[in-house]
Amino acid sequence: MIFKERFQDQFLNVLGILIGTAIYAFGLHYFVISNELMEGGLTGISLLLKYVLNVPPSISTLVFNIPLFYLGWRNFGKGPMLYTIFGVICLSLFLWVMEWLIHMGWLVPFHTTQDYFLATLYAGITLGTGLGLVFRFGGTTGGSDILARIGHKKRGWSVGQVILIIDVVVIGSSFIYLPKEKVLYSLVAVFVTSRIIDYISEGAYAAKAFTIISEQPNVLAESITKVLDRGVTLFPARGAYSGNTKEVVYCVVYRHETRQLRELIHAVDPRAFIIVGDVHEVIGEGFKTN
Repeated sequence: MIFKERFQDQFLNVLGILIGTAIYAFGLHYFVISNELMEGGLTGISLLLKYVLNVPPSISTLVFNIPLFYLGWRNFGKGPMLYTIFGVICLSLFLWVMEWLIHMGWLVPFHTTQDYFLATLYAGITLGTGLGLVFRFGGTTGGSDILARIGHKKRGWSVGQVILIIDVVVIGSSFIYLPKEKVLYSLVAVFVTSRIIDYISEGAYAAKAFTIISEQPNVLAESITKVLDRGVTLFPARGAYSGNTKEVVYCVVYRHETRQLRELIHAVDPRAFIIVGDVHEVIGEGFKTN
């Protein structure tokens, strides 16, 4: 039964990442590249290479991520990187499929010279939907996400802030090649993308607070610290009905880590009582700093 449940979960994760990367690749070619708009991160660098040197994004995306695979593998281990590697390979594959469909004339991208706002809006919706699905099912598309997680582990930098800085630098550098109007439209698309990601994946870089009542609080706290690299607090508590005393586990994580934390809790104590709450702001080590 446990093996069957794990197989079903992995199958759904793989299917979700496949659908998400397909939607993202479609939006990138159909709305973004056809109108010479921009994106942040390594995707933005791939787009600049496409515009300036006509290098296919399907190739540059994979090539840029190969050294990051190595860094991620060394810093986070095999398990956490498998879905990331799978997501990047799927993205490169679907980008190649879209390039082939456009070359064959079977897919005609949406190109406009008048209403860039419409292209921007739908670019944000499709890219956000694709990435939201990828994040929701435990994957990433590599790039700046890996760099941000390494920066957090090595230096304690905020993941969200590192990604924001990378996006600003990449999009800002596009002023050299693209008209400023298209760069400004691209910023709107990035904003829409982030909102859609928040909606679909419950906020990739917002936070959730977990209050866990378990028969194995110490084992659970140690597992969370080792696997997620998150701080854990243990509170003494007493059951009102039973009168039994035990320790309650409290932990705050980014929302894209909630699925992994739930699976970890279930593996340690399937009967654990879990309370999950929204956290609007977190200031401290591993999150934002003043």
